[in-house]
This record gives sequence, structure tokens and C-alpha cells, in this order.
Amino acid sequence: MEDEKKSQCGLYHGARGHGLATKMLAIFLMVVSVFYIVRIKNEWNGYDRARAPATISVFGEGKEFVKPDIATISVGVVKQNVDLLKAQKEAADVIDRTIAVLREKGVADKDQKTTSFNIYPQYDYRDGVQKFRAYEVRQTLEVKIRDLSKVGEVLGGVAGAGANEIGSLGFTVDNPKAAQEKARAAAISEAKEKAQTLSRDLGVRLVKIASYSESGGAQPPPIFYEKAAYGIGMGGGADFSVPTGENEIRVNVTITYEIR
Repeated sequence: MEDEKKSQCGLYHGARGHGLATKMLAIFLMVVSVFYIVRIKNEWNGYDRARAPATISVFGEGKEFVKPDIATISVGVVKQNVDLLKAQKEAADVIDRTIAVLREKGVADKDQKTTSFNIYPQYDYRDGVQKFRAYEVRQTLEVKIRDLSKVGEVLGGVAGAGANEIGSLGFTVDNPKAAQEKARAAAISEAKEKAQTLSRDLGVRLVKIASYSESGGAQPPPIFYEKAAYGIGMGGGADFSVPTGENEIRVNVTITYEIR
């Protein structure tokens, strides 16, 4: 009887151990199955970490030409005097007259900005000896002219007011955003067309955009070609041509696609 109980107990423990092993095997197989399912799915979606996805990169360029609506000039005065206060006074008088002319020509105060004001002692060197000559006072204004028909008048007016440094004339667009957006759209369109053509030629499929980069969008120097001119009276009534031309706004893009 006792031997029979021991036998039954052994069978029970054996069956229990076998059941546990079966459960562990089932769990192991389930984990392995999930692992491979996730791996296959990731590989299908291009997430195989063991190998970087294949890519192609295409370049696109967009250009937009716009007529400038602002002229910018640099207007300055330089005065020298052995008396610093007199040099400052002489320079200030010229700047005051210049500002009065600018206002008369319709240039708003917000479009007149001092960009530099400097005082430099000037020296002569004779026989290796430094000798003071005078103080130099230099002040420069940046002026925006929004009425392009008055560019010539403004140039002549500030010269007549005593400004003795006038230059850096350039034409820009006050708000280039719309032109930049058009140029960007054209660049992206060109890049997409190149990608479609390239994928057909290579026999591959475009999966998704992996990266995008952009450059440009700034306003380069204007292209002078128009014949329009604005007369200005400077130096005995000489006429100066001030063509406005057009500005080219350019945007370059690079798009990288994952392919399969």
C-alpha cells in the first residue's frame, strides 16, 4: 500500500513537472514569435537597425525676380579742426541740414539712422616725431528712400547740404517673404520631379522623405538693366542715371528620400 502511494506521488510530481515545462516552452515560443513579428514589421517599414536604409538625394533651385521698392544710401560728413568742439559743431551743422533735406524730400525719421559716430585725433610724422594736426569727426547715416522717383533728388539734396561722403546705393525689397515662398515652392517642385525621374530610371520606389535642407533666400545685389533714370542736380546740374533694375531671390533645397 505504501509503495502504491509513493508511485502515485511520483506520477503526480512527474506530470506537474511536465506541465510546467510545457508552459515554459509555450511562453518561450510566444516571446520568439513576437520578436520575429516585430522584426519583420520594422524591416518592412525600413527600421532595420542592422542596415541603414538606401537613400537618394536630389537638388532643386527656385528663382523669383522682383522689382525693388526701397533704395538705401549711406550719407556721411567728415570734418577736421584743431578745436574738437568746433569740429563737432561743423559736423553737427551738416547733419542737421542733411536731415532737414531728407524730411523735405519725404524721407521719414524712422528711415534715417546713425550707423557710426567717431572722433579720431590726426597726427603728422616728421623725422620720426609725432605731431598733432587736428581732430577728425565723422558721422554716417543710413537712409532708406521709399519713393524711388526721388532717389536723384535726395542724392543731390544731401550733397548740397554739405554731406561729403555719399555712397553704398542699393535697391532692396521691403518684404521679400512672398517672393521667397514662391522661390521655395519652385525649388521643391523641381527636386520632386528629379526624384520621380531618378526613381524610374533606377527602378526603385520612393518610400518617404528622410531629410530636407534649404539655403538662400537672401537678396543679392540688384541687376541693373532698366533704362529708367532719375535726374539729379550735382556739380553744375549734371544728370545722373539711377536705374532700379530687379532683384533675384533664389532658394536652393536638397531632399533625401528613402528608397526600396
